Amino acid sequence: MAAAAARAGFRRMFSVSGFTPPPPPAARPLADPCNNLFVSGLNKRTTSEGLREAFSKFGQVIEARVITDRISGYSRGFGFVKYATVEEAGEGIKGMDGKFLDGWVIFAEYAKQREAQQPAQPAASSGYQYSN
Repeated sequence: MAAAAARAGFRRMFSVSGFTPPPPPAARPLADPCNNLFVSGLNKRTTSEGLREAFSKFGQVIEARVITDRISGYSRGFGFVKYATVEEAGEGIKGMDGKFLDGWVIFAEYAKQREAQQPAQPAASSGYQYSN
C-alpha cells in the first residue's frame, strides 16, 4: 500500500504536465420501455430482412428497418425493430443485446423518442438588397 502511494507521489512530482484526466462521463439515462428498439453495431451488409429474421425469434416483429446510406445503399450501422408489445421488446433486448449478427456484435436497447425539432431559422441577411 505504501509503495503504491509512493509511486503515485513520485509520478506527480516528475510529471511533465499538470494534466489531470476528466472524470468519467455520467451514465446515459435509459429510455423508457417501449415496443421500439434501437439496434447498433450492425454490419454494413445487414439488411432489414436479416434484422427482422434475427429478432423474430423473440416475438412478433411489426417492422424492422436498417438505416442506409443514401449514396452507397449500405447500412449506416444501426436500425430499429418494432415489436407488437413491450414485453416482446424486452425479450428481444435480452436475446440479442451483445450477440453476433452477420459477424458483428450488436447492441439492442429501447429507442428514445425524438425530441421536437426547432423550426428552421431564416438565413441571416447579408445587408445587400437586390432589386428586380
